[in-house]
Amino acid sequence: MILSSRTFEGPGWLKLPDRVMRMTDEEFFFFCQENPDFKFERDPQGNILIMALTGANTGKRNTELLTDLNLWNRSARNGVVFDSSTGFKLPNGATRSPDAAWVSMARWNALTAEQQDKFPPVCPDFVVELMSESDNLKDATDKMQEYLDNGCRLAWLINPKTEQARIYRPDGSVQVVQGFENRLAGEGVLPGFTFYLGVLR
Repeated sequence: MILSSRTFEGPGWLKLPDRVMRMTDEEFFFFCQENPDFKFERDPQGNILIMALTGANTGKRNTELLTDLNLWNRSARNGVVFDSSTGFKLPNGATRSPDAAWVSMARWNALTAEQQDKFPPVCPDFVVELMSESDNLKDATDKMQEYLDNGCRLAWLINPKTEQARIYRPDGSVQVVQGFENRLAGEGVLPGFTFYLGVLR
């Protein structure tokens, strides 16, 4: 099924036939490949959400983050870094695409070649979401909790507009870091990795 402007029901949501909403994981993957001009996520109930293209400033900030994360990872050699175009099939059935993600090498190598080529059935060990002007804080925080509930070990939610970062950990704690003069640490998940928030200004 190829999408057109008539497919849209409202901001963010798609009006699709029931048969499409009941797609298998394989069908959803190929549905995404057939519509390369769109970026999709899917919630645990199978509802499909179309994600907006980012503005230039958001794209620039995401590149700064990914560059630092990947440079650290090249040295550490203990995992794999993914950008915002990667979909992950979470244990709860949702398919999500964080702005940046990292999966440990052991968990990545445990996947089959076919699983690695599609939406891997694994929740990243580390995720980052960068909020844009159109993002809703409640939706963003709900998504961070979903990552943790599905096995994520460290998650950052960064809001460049307010210069605030929230650090989520599996023990349920949420640390708020105010001000982009600060650095965030990868803690025990990404040993030795730090990220200077000032590059996101």
